[in-house]
Amino acid sequence: MRIMLDTNILISMFVFKSMKPLIDKVTERHQIVLCSYVIDELHEVIEKKFPTKKENLEDFLVKLPYELIYTPQIIDTHELFTIRDKDDEKVLYSAILGDVDILLTGDKDFVDVAVERPEILTPAEFMEKDYKEATE
Repeated sequence: MRIMLDTNILISMFVFKSMKPLIDKVTERHQIVLCSYVIDELHEVIEKKFPTKKENLEDFLVKLPYELIYTPQIIDTHELFTIRDKDDEKVLYSAILGDVDILLTGDKDFVDVAVERPEILTPAEFMEKDYKEATE
């Protein structure tokens, strides 16, 4: 499966060791997809909230196997979906353009978004769903 990671997931993976099971599950059995908007936002957040860790960010991104897709500057989502946070439009639109199967996010603004694809999951939902599929 092609799985796009939202910025909050990448930050958690980068900062917290407790995310290792999620990292392992995603990288071992799936294709990670990141969009240019998420990578730019990741750099900004790490610089602002975790400045002592910014030196390690490039190493993290180099070691993380992913496909990069470009996020367009102009986005017309009026017919595709509605979401409260306009910045989140860029993430979801990129996921749709990138033909991803799952958008993995902890952002509550995605909870009520109605799209056929990608499936929008939290890390806990993904771990539970993925486990069930692996044991069937």
